[in-house]
Amino acid sequence: MIDGKGLNLSRRDLLKSVALTGAGMGLEGVSDCQPLTSAPLAAPEPSTPAAEVSYEPMIGVPFSRLETVRVGIVGIGSRGAGLLQDLLRIDHVQVIALCDIVKEKTERGRVLAEGAAQKTPAIYVKDERDFENLCGRDDVDLVYVATPWEWHAPMALSALNNGKHVAIEVPGVKTLPECWQIVEASEKNRRHCVMLENCCYGENEMLVLSMVRAGLFGDIEHAEAAYNHDARSLLMSERGLWRRAECIQRDGNLYPTHGLGPVARYMGINRGDRFDYLVSLSSVAKGLNLFRAEHVPQGDPRWSESYKCGDVNTSLIKTVRGCTIMLQYSICSPRPYDRINLVSGTKGIFRDYPPRFFFDGMEDAQHQPAWDESIDKYKEQYSHPLWIQQREQARKQGGHGGGMDHIMNDRLIQCIRQGMVPDIDVYDTASWAAPGPLSELSVAQGSAPVKFPDFTRGRWQEPRRETYG
Repeated sequence: MIDGKGLNLSRRDLLKSVALTGAGMGLEGVSDCQPLTSAPLAAPEPSTPAAEVSYEPMIGVPFSRLETVRVGIVGIGSRGAGLLQDLLRIDHVQVIALCDIVKEKTERGRVLAEGAAQKTPAIYVKDERDFENLCGRDDVDLVYVATPWEWHAPMALSALNNGKHVAIEVPGVKTLPECWQIVEASEKNRRHCVMLENCCYGENEMLVLSMVRAGLFGDIEHAEAAYNHDARSLLMSERGLWRRAECIQRDGNLYPTHGLGPVARYMGINRGDRFDYLVSLSSVAKGLNLFRAEHVPQGDPRWSESYKCGDVNTSLIKTVRGCTIMLQYSICSPRPYDRINLVSGTKGIFRDYPPRFFFDGMEDAQHQPAWDESIDKYKEQYSHPLWIQQREQARKQGGHGGGMDHIMNDRLIQCIRQGMVPDIDVYDTASWAAPGPLSELSVAQGSAPVKFPDFTRGRWQEPRRETYG
């Protein structure tokens, strides 16, 4: 099922996956009849107890410097093809190999690579495990994974265990055991596992990060984040089949990282603070049913599907240092796109969509607080260095967010070529992915609080020198 944004998934496969709902999600043994508890449910333990861990953490570990970064890409659907096109535009990147179960997709990728004056990449299309052969090559330094979510963990583990760095698409991995597995594999093999969270590289997000670090908002106390996106037509299409399967199998905050990644950066998560516990509640699931009634003819096999995920999920996160985060997810309701992207501190607040600020003392003649919507004047002083350096090129390259894909990819290659610490490490990848399965647990337990695992094993308290901003 290595097909990027599109999935060559049969209806038999879909129904089989639905029958396995909850398996491996950390939901085993959860019952609606179990009593609720006022104390947070315990976080799942790592597969290797802390006392038995013999390898060093990957916090603050730089990449080994490389002049040319040799890349393999697994999943050449719409997202993987976009990543490929961007990587081909970055100097000192050589695309060595492409993998997908759909031959036509790898063929299009081959044409793109040759059109960029690169050597013809090796092609892996034999079967759904052929990615293991790509990961086993001795001439690949970095593996990009842009496949349906259930494949992220096995592909990341294959890359790490074969001595490769790996960059996995959002939302990282799906289960809490998988979170621990990538942490342990990264530490054991001394290779980085980076989440490709492009929203961390959006122009507004990086502007606000610079302002947070300059102290304009004072001490950060609260943030709000979301993935609110009307995706009904995509979900009900053939291209969205694997995404629709997630709505059939699971109920929770299934796609948390676009909003959560940036606010985690604002709050210094895993860099002086960490997520402590989460509570989550889901609304009823009506959106896909209503959309199906309006757009899908009776007798279509899609009428046999039952949608489990609530149309709106709202999760609340408390950090160890006492900060709070509201995290929302909605893809089955009519609404404009919105990541919220709010950060609030003792001196001021920012909220996006549209972008606006308010700082202490900002009042009009009637002493009525009013938002300041003139974001450009803040850009003059606080634009992030990466955007100052790359704005023109990023705009030219396009992609999500007016160029944030290019900033993300170029920055990752820069970190490898210059031997720098990655901006997003495996502990971030695991922590930002964890609200997915944790929200499922909370919803299943009547919105009971659920503890976050400490993927850093206590090292979140250690000071870290930031190269990102």
